[in-house]
Amino acid sequence: MRFIAICLGFALLLAGPASAEDPDLIMKKTTVWKFLSPDHKLGTYAIDDPDVEGVTCYFTVPEKGGWAGWLGLAEELSNTSLACRQVGPIKFKRKLEQGDEAFSQRRSLIFKKMQIVRGCDAKRNVLVYMTYTDKMIEGSPENSTSAVPISPWGEPGQPVKCADWVSR
Repeated sequence: MRFIAICLGFALLLAGPASAEDPDLIMKKTTVWKFLSPDHKLGTYAIDDPDVEGVTCYFTVPEKGGWAGWLGLAEELSNTSLACRQVGPIKFKRKLEQGDEAFSQRRSLIFKKMQIVRGCDAKRNVLVYMTYTDKMIEGSPENSTSAVPISPWGEPGQPVKCADWVSR
């Protein structure tokens, strides 16, 4: 019993307080029912790009159930799907680099992290987002890509050019 209390306290300490950058939960769907412990699920979340106003990315990740998953001790799978969309006028908040991180999330207690990075296809004026998971020792080839063509929004005129805001 003491071991469980220590593990729970350690997991809560690592989780830390919620921040404004936490993704919004859209829905969860059970994929594997577990008796007497939390189920395995798929969770779908939304995150607004912190540096590009008007873009929201939706991603779905597997979430391990069982007692290890509930305590935050399970290493999550690397599979992630991604769909990013223009949801308003595009406004860049600062100059960006190709491959800048837009969001990251811990996928295991220490070693694994899921990232969403962004780049610019200047020829087509499209923002390109990619998600992948890396580990301290070895990464994962599991990945997903989404593209957001920059279109005029609400007001007549030319859309902003991503090449003016993302350096190569």
